Amino acid sequence: MAGLFYDQFHIGQTFKHAIRRTVTEADNVFFTALTHNPAALHLDEEYCRDETEFGQRIVNSAFTLGLMVGITVGDTTLGTTVANLGWDEVRFPKPLFHGDTVRVETEVLEMRESKSRPGQGIVVFLHRAFNQRQELVGHCKRSALMLRARC
Repeated sequence: MAGLFYDQFHIGQTFKHAIRRTVTEADNVFFTALTHNPAALHLDEEYCRDETEFGQRIVNSAFTLGLMVGITVGDTTLGTTVANLGWDEVRFPKPLFHGDTVRVETEVLEMRESKSRPGQGIVVFLHRAFNQRQELVGHCKRSALMLRARC
């Protein structure tokens, strides 16, 4: 599914994205290794079992953020975004674990036409990720520079 143009969004619009993803141990270990993050929280099962409140490894939060945003792209910005302008208020209220299944919802919070780029506008999305127990595991605001529809 292609993304939407700036003109096709409205404040308060919500998306319940159909794509869901079960996170595997391989996802977490590969991502953690690829990004050179040696944190024991992501790699050392024994440490996590004995020394942390979680009792097991937790998924790298940068992976959680990337997955949360990535799931939204097909319904919102695929092929219609000029640039990702930034992520704000990124939070992870609960950890994500191997075997958890992530689903994501998006709400359009703000919109404004670009003053310096005719034919484009800025949309601020609120993305929320939930696990299979409906617990909020991540949320962020994402600002995207979007194309306007050509008449």
